[in-house]
Amino acid sequence: RFLIVCKEFIQALEDCHANAWAKWTGGCNQAKLDLNNCLKQDRANQQTKNREAAKQRREKMEKAWQELHEKE
Repeated sequence: RFLIVCKEFIQALEDCHANAWAKWTGGCNQAKLDLNNCLKQDRANQQTKNREAAKQRREKMEKAWQELHEKE
């Protein structure tokens, strides 16, 4: 999933690492930071989606429990 979102950053880092001099002298640091930021943002977005889905499941479960207890 994140590979699709951050594909251009992954490719940029791989291209930079193809140059051994840049790889070992810090020339790829910005590409690495850009990739890390992309992955971090993607993770935050996924966490938000998961949190909302969990909230909806929890509300649905609580409603079902209330209806069950009302029938008793």
